[in-house]
Amino acid sequence: MDRAPEPYAGWTFLTNHARVLAAIAADNTIRVRDIAVRCRLTERAVQKIITDLEEGGYLTHVREGRSNVYRIPPGTFLRHPADAPATVADLLTLLDHHESARPVETPADARQDH
Repeated sequence: MDRAPEPYAGWTFLTNHARVLAAIAADNTIRVRDIAVRCRLTERAVQKIITDLEEGGYLTHVREGRSNVYRIPPGTFLRHPADAPATVADLLTLLDHHESARPVETPADARQDH
């Protein structure tokens, strides 16, 4: 059963949408369950965010067997006018640089933190 992560009470610099997109950019075959663990969200929240990203034109997917393969269209711009002319690729490059310096957290590690 999907165990809800502990809520985070403070503010953050990144939205959950950015976190989910970054997880998909790091592994375009990642499972919703694994995104949820990595982003500390519920699977239901991740599914809703993926739907939002697809409806906004920031993400597409195709089924390959029982798995989804995601694609982030190149050249898509960030939504807020104050962020212009930055693209999603610019943001993901910045986040990837940060992620590569951070140790990888496994689902077991996430459960032990709480």
